[in-house]
Amino acid sequence: MKCDLTQEQIASYRRDGILSYKGLLNQDEVAELKAAVLEAISTMGKQKVAGDGAEIVEGESYYDKVFTQRLNLWRINDTVKKFMLNPELGRMLCQLSDQKAYRVWHDQALIKEPFGNPTGWHLDNPYWSFNSHHAVSVWIALDEATPYNGCMCFIPGSQKQAKFDNVDIGENLAALFDIYPSMAETDPVAFPMKPGDCSFHNGLTAHGAGANMTRTRRMAMTCAYMPDGSTFNGQQNILPNDYFKSLNVGDVLNNDDWNPLV
Repeated sequence: MKCDLTQEQIASYRRDGILSYKGLLNQDEVAELKAAVLEAISTMGKQKVAGDGAEIVEGESYYDKVFTQRLNLWRINDTVKKFMLNPELGRMLCQLSDQKAYRVWHDQALIKEPFGNPTGWHLDNPYWSFNSHHAVSVWIALDEATPYNGCMCFIPGSQKQAKFDNVDIGENLAALFDIYPSMAETDPVAFPMKPGDCSFHNGLTAHGAGANMTRTRRMAMTCAYMPDGSTFNGQQNILPNDYFKSLNVGDVLNNDDWNPLV
């Protein structure tokens, strides 16, 4: 895994809330991670969250046809864990956001199936069980991602306009702009990627993806990270029922079993 950052890349991320990063993984690493992801999701059936997390089951909604989504694979697959909890990747997160330490929030495989629905514009962090201006996600291409099969698109600088209001990912692709009209005044940027390339984005950066207009899958592995010391905001998200019920708003989310340090 290549984990070197330049000062220009760090400055670009802090300004725009996004960074395109080429060659995070070499081709052997791509093959290793892709095989591990496929192995992990093959054991889960329709259950979306691995490792005794929240009981969320894939259905037939519009959202379920946006992508095949499976979360917390690091809890059931050591190879996925090796990549997503790599300390050098954690060091990159700290450099990008000027934070002392990060914990895993959740990973997720995101597979746009052939002719899968587009992903409407949205923010990530408002879905999660903590609020932060410094959450970071890495999105790693395991197949080539192009404008034809649903590569990621971002609105640069939108993390500076966002609060914690959000929309569901539904059929109205532009619903987010009803909440944040100013975001629609900035031209989006598409991030085509080769396998092994990645992007980093802030949890409040607006992003989406087009439909998969091809006959083949577009497969990616992602992971969201929260700054160490983040506190519970009352939302369950992927937390298991027992843990969720034990928390009070304001509790620090420092359970090393569910949210290990990277």
